[in-house]
Amino acid sequence: MYLWDMNTDELFMQRCLDLATLGMGHVAPNPMVGAVIVHNGKIIGEGFHEQFGKAHAEVNAILAVEDKSLLCESTIYVSLEPCSHHGKTPPCADLIIDNNFKRVVVGCLDPNEKVKGRGIERLKKAGIEVSTGVLEHFCRNLNKRFITYHERKRPYVILKWAQSPDGFLDVSRPNNEKGIHWISSPETKVLVHKWRSEEQSILVGRKAVETDNPSLTVREFSGNNPTRLIIDSQLQLPIDKNIFSDEAPTIVFNRLRSRTEGNIEWVKLPETSTEVILEELYKRNILSVFVEGGSRTLQYFIFDNVWDEARVIVGPSKLLDGTKAPIIGKTPDHSFSFSKDMIHYYYRK
Repeated sequence: MYLWDMNTDELFMQRCLDLATLGMGHVAPNPMVGAVIVHNGKIIGEGFHEQFGKAHAEVNAILAVEDKSLLCESTIYVSLEPCSHHGKTPPCADLIIDNNFKRVVVGCLDPNEKVKGRGIERLKKAGIEVSTGVLEHFCRNLNKRFITYHERKRPYVILKWAQSPDGFLDVSRPNNEKGIHWISSPETKVLVHKWRSEEQSILVGRKAVETDNPSLTVREFSGNNPTRLIIDSQLQLPIDKNIFSDEAPTIVFNRLRSRTEGNIEWVKLPETSTEVILEELYKRNILSVFVEGGSRTLQYFIFDNVWDEARVIVGPSKLLDGTKAPIIGKTPDHSFSFSKDMIHYYYRK
């Protein structure tokens, strides 16, 4: 959709979406939300949810208005339904009512059981005109992690791997050689670290740690490190691996014991299946998981049909032999070139 195809409500809602994205990587497990206050066709205040536990978008937008007497004659645009419950902050629906807004325009409903239409109902009961569903598809897509978490009761799952044009994930490793064999370009590595910064957690299997000894942190891009997740059923990994550094919290899913030592938590599960792991992450309020490998771990998520998005990087050079890349079984939804690589996006529908 282009700006010239939008009506007035859609234009201001688009501004809400632009603002909301500024909270990416900082607000989970809350949603990203933007708010814009308009008086006589002019924006007089705007804000977004900047950090988990701090003021919501509506609060920041109202604080930005210099002349508060104009609020009773204004419309507030919000990309997600205003909350109606007490959490770390008071209900935003009450704040809107207390400031006597004449109209509220909402992008999409909040799927959280604590809200789910109650915010809109409260506004209408207070006599405020409410319009909903403005750029709804875009508003839901912005918060696909939050919405998947509440509607499907599991995190949003993104699969990521790099492969050669002839379909190999890694080279053959005679004598059990260790170390990362880079398939993609250094520029793409920066992009991957940006992707990591946008998710709450990042997951790999034991063999990926043994072979590549990754850190799974955000080093090439400015952002927060995700919580690192390892599947190590029998606790075979030595503690000197990079993934056990103090740079980020680390959770080790296993079938033997539960204990915590510093930033590392060993979590005993009845089984280390995708279903049980996703259930555990749901209980921990983790909205998204970025699955980086290895091949078997990625394929398990594909076989079990518990993935939402896949990002496949195809490097320029053939390997001819080695570890076969996972098979996703569908054509890419869209692709683009990046440096010397091709990046394919797949969405499970």
